[in-house]
Amino acid sequence: MKKIKVNYAHNNSVVNILLDDGKGNVLDRIMMDELQYVFDSFTKKDELKLIVFEGNGTNFSFGASVEEHKKEHAAAMLRIFHQLFYSLRDISVPALAKVSGQCLGGGLELALMCNFIFADKTAKFGQPEIILGVFPPPASILLPEKIGLAKAEDLLITGKTITAGEAKSSGLVNEVFENKEAMNEGVDIWIEKNILPKSASSLRFAVKAVRAKMNHVLSNFLPQMESMYVGQLMQTEDANEGIASFLEKRKPVWRNQ
Repeated sequence: MKKIKVNYAHNNSVVNILLDDGKGNVLDRIMMDELQYVFDSFTKKDELKLIVFEGNGTNFSFGASVEEHKKEHAAAMLRIFHQLFYSLRDISVPALAKVSGQCLGGGLELALMCNFIFADKTAKFGQPEIILGVFPPPASILLPEKIGLAKAEDLLITGKTITAGEAKSSGLVNEVFENKEAMNEGVDIWIEKNILPKSASSLRFAVKAVRAKMNHVLSNFLPQMESMYVGQLMQTEDANEGIASFLEKRKPVWRNQ
């Protein structure tokens, strides 16, 4: 594994997945392929009770690779990225994200697919895709389900970033800790109290049951969002200008078409 590190704890009942590309833990094709490989392996691990995601260093993830959002790469990138969400849906093992620093774009979408999000005070959450002239398919579906339509629209249409405290107030984050060390200690205690005493099999049924509606919405609408993104959005001048301007480190010149 080049861009993630995986280790098991508590008699293989908890798996920790560390996003680690040495920079902003960008979800590029390599990292997504590695995550998919690991997710596929979970189907054979009956004892697994919890998947924990975290980012190495000071940030959780800057999001998906902007370079791979270019028109010629977008279809393949979205197909691979969205498969991660379908896989987590099907595995139905409880998942938890521990967030420090930036948790943006595709990084926040991965966290949204988790059942629990814990953060420290450095955490910042946002879906800035609209600033680049595009939109985030999974977040467009998951955010309204998680925090309600009004709060989701505030994030998705403005592209603004919110603090850990604001994220907790919105219901997005379960708990905020003073720093990363305190978060690690707090999450460990939480896992021992709330996850380890439970049946791995029964936990999966609990996840399937509580997510019956959300999984239905995801399964039916994510393919539509993917089709809209590739077949319509990426045919517009502004979506391509937004991606190009970001990569060229300049302000976009919108043509509004």
